[in-house]
Amino acid sequence: MPSLPKQPDPTRVPVLDLLRLAAVGAVILYHYGFWGTASHGVQKVALPSLAAVAQYGFLGVPVFFAISGFVIAYSAEGRTPVGFAIARFSRIYPTFVICMTLTFLTTLLLGSTYFHVTWGQWLANLFIAAPMLGQPYMDDAYWSLVIEVVFYVWITLFLASGIFPRKIDTIILAWIAITFANELTLDVPLFEKLFMADDSGFFAVGLLIYEHYRGRRDTRLYSLLTLAMGTATFQAVHKLERLGVHTHGSFDPRVVTVICIVSLGIVFAATRIKSVPLPDSVVRAIGGITYPLYLLHLQLGYVMLLLITPVPDALSTALVVTAMAVLAWFVWRFLEGPAHYLVRDKLTTLASRHGWPSRSSVGEAPVNPGHIAAPVEAGRIANH
Repeated sequence: MPSLPKQPDPTRVPVLDLLRLAAVGAVILYHYGFWGTASHGVQKVALPSLAAVAQYGFLGVPVFFAISGFVIAYSAEGRTPVGFAIARFSRIYPTFVICMTLTFLTTLLLGSTYFHVTWGQWLANLFIAAPMLGQPYMDDAYWSLVIEVVFYVWITLFLASGIFPRKIDTIILAWIAITFANELTLDVPLFEKLFMADDSGFFAVGLLIYEHYRGRRDTRLYSLLTLAMGTATFQAVHKLERLGVHTHGSFDPRVVTVICIVSLGIVFAATRIKSVPLPDSVVRAIGGITYPLYLLHLQLGYVMLLLITPVPDALSTALVVTAMAVLAWFVWRFLEGPAHYLVRDKLTTLASRHGWPSRSSVGEAPVNPGHIAAPVEAGRIANH
């Protein structure tokens, strides 16, 4: 009996996997061509000749936040608050611990000439938000994970209160209002972190794109989407002053505006494309390696790069980035899956013992169209 051709998985958005790789590529370009990592207290940049272009790679992270808004809305559908929290935690945390530990051990054993790490720093980083415990991030890229976790907490609370996604318009309007109130008048650091006031527009765009993906077509949706895209663009441009002070770079706000609008438009268009001319296994691998690649490429990458040569060039940099991609593939292929299922099953069992339903009465949520635990906005930006 002849085998039937394999049909595309309707629960996946394959182009988002490719876009995630492009966003990680932009961040890698930023970190190796414009803003590297500190060696002996001096910022080490592998390929400064690329700075004029690489400096805009920081926008890869906000684009990741937009993709995250879409993916998280997808992941939350049909799940209870507990089920959603377990799904998100088991997705991002085991991989984070694996990659953070790999970075720590490699830096401890091979990178002490240029970098300093301690076991106390490793322990603090197990809680992700290491600076709250008085320790630096193991890798400067980790700060964006804190933003992601805050977003997950808000979605969990909204699910528990029953207003997500039923009151999504109200949530987004209130969120944007708080954003502008803080950014233009109050400028309270606590509000900035609690309400993600520097990046809310990007998450809101992702949430609204998912509304469109589900079939919603009304004037209010398009109006909110336009407002959210405007907010996201404003936030990206608004960051340039602070970014310029700390990186000594000169950014053109017109370039940032165009990149934001085009990138978000591409994310929207990607959700309308049902298939790509690549094997499904390749697309899944591309999507799968993006998170570990993001976690590994900066600190661990520079440790390996400086072991090869104290004066990096294009060849040594290309070799290291390739090695980081291979290592990310290894983590995704052999370590991430078992760790994810182990943590998920343990937490699900624990929740059941306490009478906390992890599944809704209508069944399991649809298959996630890919997972993301967002990369960063660009290394050290938020820390400066």
